[in-house]
Amino acid sequence: IIPCRYGSSRLEGKPLLEINGKPLFWHVHQRCLEAGFKSEDIIIATDNDGIFKKAEALSLSVTMTSSEHESGTDRINEVVKKFGWDDEDTIINVQGDEPLVPPALIRELANFADSRKEFSITTVVTPIESYKELSNPNVVKAIVGLNNRALYFTRSACPHNREYPLDYSHAYRHIGIYAYTVLALAEFCSYGEAPLEGYEKLEQLRALSNGMSLGVYQFDSDIAHGVDTQEDYLSIKSKMENT
Repeated sequence: IIPCRYGSSRLEGKPLLEINGKPLFWHVHQRCLEAGFKSEDIIIATDNDGIFKKAEALSLSVTMTSSEHESGTDRINEVVKKFGWDDEDTIINVQGDEPLVPPALIRELANFADSRKEFSITTVVTPIESYKELSNPNVVKAIVGLNNRALYFTRSACPHNREYPLDYSHAYRHIGIYAYTVLALAEFCSYGEAPLEGYEKLEQLRALSNGMSLGVYQFDSDIAHGVDTQEDYLSIKSKMENT
């Protein structure tokens, strides 16, 4: 499921921004196709008539959802309830503003989630590549314990090596793509905002705060930044139109 909200606080209407004559969400849909998923199993979930009509015109599976949702996860849960999928079905949440998300990442996350059923939710991390990245509060860090288990997520420079403060060999950047069963998704959405979630503005802390287990899959290839701002859009647009 690809959630597409029109009213982004930093770039309103961004799902309809075009690259090579197609909206952002169409490119994300293509990445999912390239990951091996069938078109009928890839659903655009939106709260906007313009996005809905554009998706229909492009022959994409699309469904309208409430404009009251606080997060893409809540939007996806509405879709799941509407279609009545089985509790053990696995849902992949692929952000609608990631036109360059690697297809291999989507496929490998799906495979990892299917093989590690002990986790309620699974997501992706990639190694931090510089101390500057570690220190950037806009880069969400994942604290990973043993056996691929997420311990915490934070905007702070973490974890900290007491003996060698500039070392970041155990630091990971969180990538905002998730897999969960229908049952785990319903549990997550049954909880209200957790204090740490509101503090760090990180939705995944709601799951950890309520005792849900999060697994992380390490993806070691390059992952392009998504479209959060106009500058991001122009940068990615230039890159995609010149390749």
